[in-house]
Amino acid sequence: MLEADGAFALEEAPLATRGDILRVHTPDYTDGFLQGTLPSGVMRRIGFPWSPELVRRTLASAGSTLKAVATALASGMGGTLAGGTHHAFRDEGSGFCVFNDLAIAIEYLRAQHGLRRIAVIDLDVHQGDGTAAIFSGDRDVFTLSVHGRKNFPFRKQQSTLDVELEDGTEDEEYLNHVQKGLAHIRQFEPEMILYQSGVDGLKSDRLGRLALTGEGLRERDEMVLNDAKRLGVPLAITLGGGYSEPLDLTVAAHANTFRAASQISNR
Repeated sequence: MLEADGAFALEEAPLATRGDILRVHTPDYTDGFLQGTLPSGVMRRIGFPWSPELVRRTLASAGSTLKAVATALASGMGGTLAGGTHHAFRDEGSGFCVFNDLAIAIEYLRAQHGLRRIAVIDLDVHQGDGTAAIFSGDRDVFTLSVHGRKNFPFRKQQSTLDVELEDGTEDEEYLNHVQKGLAHIRQFEPEMILYQSGVDGLKSDRLGRLALTGEGLRERDEMVLNDAKRLGVPLAITLGGGYSEPLDLTVAAHANTFRAASQISNR
């Protein structure tokens, strides 16, 4: 769909290295996953059966986010059609997330590019609990999570700023909350923004429990992207969740996020 637009350069994702991952995750957990020796209970919490193909997929997902942030540094905006695995903690995975690519990208930016103040704008309908826990107490990372109060994960962590939404929240209320959250990001004055752009808030989403429209999500994306543009701050987009029925609605919403990014970055 995006390739047909002619406005995007799509590349195969590079694989994250073990060293990239170890900046965030513990050696026992990292190597246990890479070698397929994690206990069965740990894999059940992740939600996937282990396989060599899962290892490659996971490394490509994290690697694509590293490529996206490097692209953002060079050109102002970058993105990946994967990533946003915000339920992974330092020593365990959860909710179909093995390694936390957002955290891996933040530590890469610190180690390789000397960045200090980084913001995560997580607008997936599920709280970014792993990201919040990893950077708990780190004043140089601002984690904003706008999510469903009653939705997964049922044991929430403490982000820098959590905005909890009730089931059935519609566009106007949602966008007001996002706008208020973005004001805090502006005050934080980040050097880089990571945007977890989940589209599982759509009313058609079978797991989201909100009542957002496609137009509401487009306005949300434009708010985030325009804010970064005005601030002159590089922004990298990760895909996040989406489980609409029919699936075409999820695909269209994800595509619209990247179309908005292309339009705004080229102004």
